[in-house]
Amino acid sequence: MINKPLVLTYFYLLIYILLSSGVILYNKWVLSPKYFNFPLPITLTMIHMAFSGLVAFFLIRVFKVVAPVKMTFEIYATCVIPISAFFASSLWFGNTAYLHISVAFIQMLKALMPVATFSMGVMCGTDKPRCDVFLNMVLVSVGVVISSYGEIHFNIVGTVYQVTGIFAEALRLVLTQVLLQKKGLTLNPITSLYYIAPCSFVFLFVPWCLLEKPRMAVSQIQFNFWIFFSNALCALALNLSTFLVIGRTGAVTIRVAGVLKDWILIALSTVIFPESTITGLNIIGYAIALCGVVMYNYIKVKDGRAPQLPSDSIPERITKDWKFEKKSSDIFTPNSGSNSNGGNLDASELNDEEAPLLSSRLSHVGRSQLSNHTA
Repeated sequence: MINKPLVLTYFYLLIYILLSSGVILYNKWVLSPKYFNFPLPITLTMIHMAFSGLVAFFLIRVFKVVAPVKMTFEIYATCVIPISAFFASSLWFGNTAYLHISVAFIQMLKALMPVATFSMGVMCGTDKPRCDVFLNMVLVSVGVVISSYGEIHFNIVGTVYQVTGIFAEALRLVLTQVLLQKKGLTLNPITSLYYIAPCSFVFLFVPWCLLEKPRMAVSQIQFNFWIFFSNALCALALNLSTFLVIGRTGAVTIRVAGVLKDWILIALSTVIFPESTITGLNIIGYAIALCGVVMYNYIKVKDGRAPQLPSDSIPERITKDWKFEKKSSDIFTPNSGSNSNGGNLDASELNDEEAPLLSSRLSHVGRSQLSNHTA
């Protein structure tokens, strides 16, 4: 007999993997001078922010799918604005990297995300140094260095942009934990878009005026409405699909799906973009880094594992989750992020630059319990 909830769960996982890979490849295709030739990453990011903010506005204010949180000026000024600044920076730098380095190499560099998150957490006092975690971070770093050394088309500018974007996103995750959670506020994906996307748009407007507006005035840049509309729609769909996946799977399943997605994306990028060449040293370095990431994830799952409570069926959980979001999206509940599989999920596990808004709701999941143990 077919287990329909299980089939539905893996269907959502498949959708997440396809959308996540698709958005990354789509962004590369749009930005690359060799293909669609729209080498304006800030403009593309602003289009995403404007579209996401507009959709969120209609969902909250017009259709009232989700109730807005009780946002005060103090919370907005001290929490939303700094978080939006680093969010905008991570998107800007991450998208700019597509102009200089391959998708495959970008995915290999993203293995540094646990290193960046742990480092920022220790600096900000939300995480404590641990020998086992530190050794994993060293292993990941060595793997990334080896992979970089084996990169045929290594570009220092693109590498710096990508690594800077990774650390900006890591700092945003830590700030989300420190600022929002201390205020007792948690945001679901839609309210995150509603509050953070417009603010990020404003932050991006300044570098856009200085760096890209003059270029648009003197060069012939093609603008295809349907290309940018579909691109922004895919990015929005990825945010929502990630939320669905998190609500229906456990920490281990999501981490395995993330690793699988990375390998699929690296393989697909070499097929879609022939100029992306992978060397044996690339693979060896990335495999070493991946070992560190897997060990790091194992420590987090082990430390975050808690006694399981009787779980509802998936349809019941879906109904309860959305009722809770509509009624109490402004209430912080430390146990609301527990996974059905007993592990806790760190927001950075599903954190690509394509769907980072989810972590404003999820950053307390795992991190609140793991902050005294691990990054």
